[in-house]
Amino acid sequence: MFPWRHRSQEQLEAELYDQISNSQFPCVGAKAALARGNLAVLACDNITSAWDDLRIHDALLTFTTKYQKQPELFRSFAVVFEGPGDLSEEDFERNLWARAQSLSDKDAWRGLSYDTRVSPDPTNPHFSLSFGGEAFFIVGLHPQASRPARRFPYPTLVFNLHDQFEKLREQGKYEGMREKILERDEALAGSRNPMLMRFGEGSEARQYSGRRVDESWEAPFEYHGDKD
Repeated sequence: MFPWRHRSQEQLEAELYDQISNSQFPCVGAKAALARGNLAVLACDNITSAWDDLRIHDALLTFTTKYQKQPELFRSFAVVFEGPGDLSEEDFERNLWARAQSLSDKDAWRGLSYDTRVSPDPTNPHFSLSFGGEAFFIVGLHPQASRPARRFPYPTLVFNLHDQFEKLREQGKYEGMREKILERDEALAGSRNPMLMRFGEGSEARQYSGRRVDESWEAPFEYHGDKD
């Protein structure tokens, strides 16, 4: 529906590729996606605006359809916003969830079903977002992130398919990859990320923005589609 390219597409895409290629970047899954040519990047204007939300949702659906036709491991979809670059951790978190709510509402508006393998309730330990019938886990990056692994010059949302985590578990590779990421993150930051947990141990919503939150925190998200 919205096929035009952002004026900074090539620049922002290249900078994200460079970030992930850096030897210190801890996420080996992102490195694998990049190495296989399976990291799709969409450049957008401003994370505080809904201007690009339809473009993002269209691109998410295209990404999801391609995966459903060829469910290959290590595929990710990243949205890189030009700005703003001065958001606090709280501000970035609020705008991450504003975009997630808007994208979810468009999924519901288009009559797309929620992935039945996960819950649409952000307080549920089995919560994930769903777009085009596929569950996604978001990793947020931005300049003011307290965790070094989450720092990037531009506000960025990386959408990772929940189905891929399940396939890695089935193959007995999930725990080894998770431990490797934790070790690399510890080497970079001097400590392991206290917010990381396995799916089902607690709501993954707490991990999306990268900000450390306490037990009283609740995600500002409500699914507005058919929950049956």
